[in-house]
Amino acid sequence: MKGFIAEDSFWELFPQAAVGVVVVKGMKPAAQIPQEDVDAIAALLDRANIDAERHLTSDTISENAPVKAWREAYRLFKTKKGARCSIENLLKRVLKGKPVGHITPAVDIYNTVSLTYALPVGGEDLRAIEGNLRLAVTDGGDAFLPLGEEADDPTLPGELAYIDDAGAVCRCWNWRDGVRTALSDDSADAFLAIECVEPERMGDCQAAIDRLAELLERYLGATVVVKTLVTRDNPCVEL
Repeated sequence: MKGFIAEDSFWELFPQAAVGVVVVKGMKPAAQIPQEDVDAIAALLDRANIDAERHLTSDTISENAPVKAWREAYRLFKTKKGARCSIENLLKRVLKGKPVGHITPAVDIYNTVSLTYALPVGGEDLRAIEGNLRLAVTDGGDAFLPLGEEADDPTLPGELAYIDDAGAVCRCWNWRDGVRTALSDDSADAFLAIECVEPERMGDCQAAIDRLAELLERYLGATVVVKTLVTRDNPCVEL
């Protein structure tokens, strides 16, 4: 049985953080999703791009509260130059008038939730995970082929990352996914994470978990097998 654990090295940096975990199985392949549901997912993402504007109170991306919180978080661990939290990248597109576009139904759903709640959301193909999935500060050298790249780009010493027995899964906590575990149109089982570093926003994180699970069930025919909030007092979960 696979498991997910946020290790002590993570909690030492972020004792009040939480990771919302949703695990689903039996998602429909993209080719089997009815067109009306494909259109509905697209409409949800379009609406979320508009709704995300409420999180942007400044034309300077770093001055907006969700981005500021994650900029501060990224100062606590080693990162690759230029790495930013995924929610900053999404909100920056909205700020520039370049809405987040459609990728795959599953990715569109988690981007919808991310934009709606201004929280980073990511997903991985559960079947591609080797052994246990861990969120930890690494010694560096974990193999990682970034999406869209052709050369290995391993983790740095002191970097916080999702890692498994085969290497890194997502670098700099929630910056960039790798080819090996990325969700595709044919992914059936998925691990999804929603991260929160602001204790006062735990209610938003829980609401985001519920919404994510609801949309995956409704539009992708998925069975939700895990829906929980991982905290320092509850650091691991079976997948």
